[in-house]
Amino acid sequence: MTGNEDARGSRRRALTRFLPILVLVLGFLIVRQMGWHEYLTLQALQDYRGDLLAWVESYGILAALSFAAIYAVVTAFSIPGGLVLTLAGGFLFGTWVTVVCVVVGATLGATAIFLAVRTAFGELLRARAGPFLKKMEAGFRENELTYMFVLRLIPLFPFWLVNIVPGFLGVSLRNYVIGTFFGIIPGTFVFASVGSGIGQILDDLDPDDLSSLSRAIFEPQYILPIAGLVVIALLPLIYKRYKSRGDAKGS
Repeated sequence: MTGNEDARGSRRRALTRFLPILVLVLGFLIVRQMGWHEYLTLQALQDYRGDLLAWVESYGILAALSFAAIYAVVTAFSIPGGLVLTLAGGFLFGTWVTVVCVVVGATLGATAIFLAVRTAFGELLRARAGPFLKKMEAGFRENELTYMFVLRLIPLFPFWLVNIVPGFLGVSLRNYVIGTFFGIIPGTFVFASVGSGIGQILDDLDPDDLSSLSRAIFEPQYILPIAGLVVIALLPLIYKRYKSRGDAKGS
């Protein structure tokens, strides 16, 4: 009887351990199978532009909350399309509302997958970590919060990868959440600003005068976010050069 109870207890613990990650994997597969991820494209934004604007106008704050929830789900299920969602948010809600919605939604979604991975696989994969994980682990050991912030601020690795690797390496929940929340604000602001600019360019564009497009793009409110994109693209190169110089001085 005791043996049977122990076996049932082990099965329950295993189910509790792996259930969160199974739910996320199942959600990812359902989204892919149903083709819902195909709506996370710029073409879909263009096709449904009018409907989306009407939805925002009709539901207001509820639409913004729904957008944040969708962003959390997309992040948790590791569905490609976060960039397009941020651009769409800028177009639909403006820069500042989008920044709040994206930062909150992305942090919640990333935290969900972090906890699921840490619960299911953290100890196992940490014991079998290869050179790649060992390299990231060394960075976390130097200063966990700072390194988490750098990984979010500078796109050295794909966003989805930074969501899960800290779960393998035993990063604290507190440092993960703080580093994610504040680290993604600058990039989110830039992309939301670009999205807002896209909407305004479409509104100001004269279809009979193509030169109006080039004039609109070089307006300050549009060119500054584009410059921000250039800076974000250069950040990994700047960081690697700075780090290599620091390593050279230290050796």
